[in-house]
Amino acid sequence: MPALKRVLITGGSGLLGQYLNVELSKNYELLTTYNHNIGNTTDYRSVHADITNLSKLKDIFDGFHPEVVIHTASVSNNEIASQMPEDSVISINVVATEEIAKLCEKYKAKLFYTSTDLVYDGDNGPFLRENANIKLVSLYAETKFQGELRIRQTFGNFIILRVALLFGNGLNHSINHFQKMYQALKQNKTVNLFYDQFRSPLSLFEAARILSQLISKDISGEVFNFGGLQRVSRFDMGELLCKLTGLNEQLLIRTSMFTISNLPKVPDVSMNTDKLDLLNIRRKDIEESMLEIIRNFE
Repeated sequence: MPALKRVLITGGSGLLGQYLNVELSKNYELLTTYNHNIGNTTDYRSVHADITNLSKLKDIFDGFHPEVVIHTASVSNNEIASQMPEDSVISINVVATEEIAKLCEKYKAKLFYTSTDLVYDGDNGPFLRENANIKLVSLYAETKFQGELRIRQTFGNFIILRVALLFGNGLNHSINHFQKMYQALKQNKTVNLFYDQFRSPLSLFEAARILSQLISKDISGEVFNFGGLQRVSRFDMGELLCKLTGLNEQLLIRTSMFTISNLPKVPDVSMNTDKLDLLNIRRKDIEESMLEIIRNFE
């Protein structure tokens, strides 16, 4: 029997990383990393790693010799990035990403990089393709796109994933907007939801399964829109959740993103995901995905 492919995950204790640990450990030899939080990494072969520590990264690559690296560790959203010094965000999202790409080139590992749908020009949706216009309206989007460019400038054995809004139940310490919404509704509390921003949400279960399939594909040097099948707002998601669970739809408060003064305005970054279809990667639609989350929520 051939040896399992060696996969290194950065950010293995994060929102997506913990789902990747569960899914990828089924078919691959896994080494997963954590920094400030441990999450479920202790259930797997794991190591503490600050990705800005180049010496530590070199030691990890030298000891494990990964064949695949999934780089999810980052300053992971607008809110966090806006509260940090700009040079710290750049160090994590840009400089460290370039160093990881260089190590991947040295050790002949394929790099999967999780970028974001927020790099797109949100005024030109819907269903943006991978060659759509880029418009960087936040430090977070700017640094994630710069990470893409640094990878491209370093080598060709990469897959860039422009990740949509991820939703589901965060594991351990991690939490996301969908989970907060669901918990509030179950407590009979109102929730404010944007009706005028559209994305292509992808469940955390689906994201991990798709990535597992992508690892087995003989492709490189590609950018993929990594999202779901539907174009919806957060308010649409709230309505669907209430429909599927019987929770009180009257608790949903239609809110415009333009009422939030310091929020970068991105009206429509819904994505065309035909490239995933061409690889015969089936995805559940948003209703199927939400039902899976509901069944596993507790």
